[in-house]
Amino acid sequence: MTPPKTSLIFLLCVVASLLSCGGGHGSEEKYFLVSTNVQVPYWQTASLGFTQGARDLKVRYEFVGPDTYDPAAEQQAFEKALSTKPTGILISAADAKLLTTDIDKAIASGVPVVTIDADAPDSKRLFFIGTNNYQAGLAGGHRLAKELKGKGNVVVFTMPDQANLQERLRGYRDALETTPQVKITQVVDIKGDPRIAFDNATQIIGKQRDKVDAFVCLEALAGKEVATVLSNNGIKNKTVVAMDTDPDTLEWIRKGVIVATVSQKPYTMAYFGLMMLDDLYHRKLNNLQTNWATDSFAPIPAFVDTGSTLIDSSNVDSFLQQKKSATDNSK
Repeated sequence: MTPPKTSLIFLLCVVASLLSCGGGHGSEEKYFLVSTNVQVPYWQTASLGFTQGARDLKVRYEFVGPDTYDPAAEQQAFEKALSTKPTGILISAADAKLLTTDIDKAIASGVPVVTIDADAPDSKRLFFIGTNNYQAGLAGGHRLAKELKGKGNVVVFTMPDQANLQERLRGYRDALETTPQVKITQVVDIKGDPRIAFDNATQIIGKQRDKVDAFVCLEALAGKEVATVLSNNGIKNKTVVAMDTDPDTLEWIRKGVIVATVSQKPYTMAYFGLMMLDDLYHRKLNNLQTNWATDSFAPIPAFVDTGSTLIDSSNVDSFLQQKKSATDNSK
């Protein structure tokens, strides 16, 4: 049976409307991604995912945050974004305690907030999207033990106040329980400053060269600094396990100075996070302030694990090709 002409025209108009405006999105919609440091490659990759998501949805967006690791400045960026009455906010909480009140204020005002990468679990944020950091630490720890053949002293570079890095270190420690002769002998707080990593690595190889067998970097900044120090001093018998996929880190893997790095998925975190915020805007929850994490029938998850993987000499080139394709598609 041929459908009535008026019905067919109506259906075509509806489909065309959805396609042309990204599924009924309005000009009032604007989403923010608030980062801990907009200049580092990790967050540039997240920005690519956020940008691609916004283009797919045809919505306005803005990527904001400090140019250096500065939790107070990130808080100010969040407050400024909230003052514009945004449709939704993604944020990586550099200092969860500092941001909790602001996140709760946003939720109370009806602005959905989702944390990515680094959580603020005591806040009323709706849920967290990111890496299972404990599992990432386990994977790094098992690789470390294998490289050291079950024996060696390890120095860890981290930022101890960040909950996600605490979980990574816990994963490393648990992984090393099966190889008690691999010992973490020192934990260095780099305070978000790569120069601290460089200076401490220089001091260590100067005074403790024979007492340190490996370096573990739990965040993106330190790996390339440690590798540079080792290379500059002609030291080739140390194991370095890094974190994330900074271009210099990947190049040191290709050169054989860094044995492996744990790769997260910041592109996926930001892309999927924006999709979830958009869905929350168009299919609003009855109450943003409900503690959905304790509700067995919650319409949203408590945690979305975006996964992680080890990058080493066997797959670094394929990773770089994937990154190039994602970058080209976002232009």
